Amino acid sequence: MKKYLDQVNNDDEIVHIALSNSCSVAVLSQEKLYWMEKALQAKEGALGYAILRDQLIQRDVLLDDPIVESDDDYWDQFK
Repeated sequence: MKKYLDQVNNDDEIVHIALSNSCSVAVLSQEKLYWMEKALQAKEGALGYAILRDQLIQRDVLLDDPIVESDDDYWDQFK
């Protein structure tokens, strides 16, 4: 059990545990849970939301945003 809890704490992993009654539970770090809860409460579009999204990307909860090509089509949308 210590090995798995160390993975959760040191490697920021989420450990999934299958129970005998076809249910399962997940164990995650308190810090990861904190950022996930804050992201759910944040207003999309606000600076705080962007910071929370960045934290979740760093913790591999969310995928990183795709890189946008900065061609004329991209910049023309702002005219």
